[in-house]
Amino acid sequence: MTAGVLAGIVAAPAPAQAANGTIGQRETVCASDLFVRTQPNGAWMGTLYQGQTFLVEGPRSGGYVYGFAYGYINRRGWVQDGWFC
Repeated sequence: MTAGVLAGIVAAPAPAQAANGTIGQRETVCASDLFVRTQPNGAWMGTLYQGQTFLVEGPRSGGYVYGFAYGYINRRGWVQDGWFC
C-alpha cells in the first residue's frame, strides 16, 4: 500500500457507537429514530430523530430511561436506553 492510501485508512472516522444514557446528562440520539413513550413499553408520545437530544433524568426500568425529550416533543417521557452517542 502507498503511504497516502494507508493514511486515508487510518484517518477514517469510526462509526458512532450507541451507548446507555448518563443520568443528569443531555444526550444526543444516535439511532435514526427513538420513540418517546408514556411509560416503559407504553403508549407512543412522539419520536426523537438522530441528532436530537434527551435529558436523562432517571430512573431506569426494563431497558428504558426517563427524562425530557427536547425538540418538537418538548416533554418528559420514557425512551429505550442504549441509543445515545
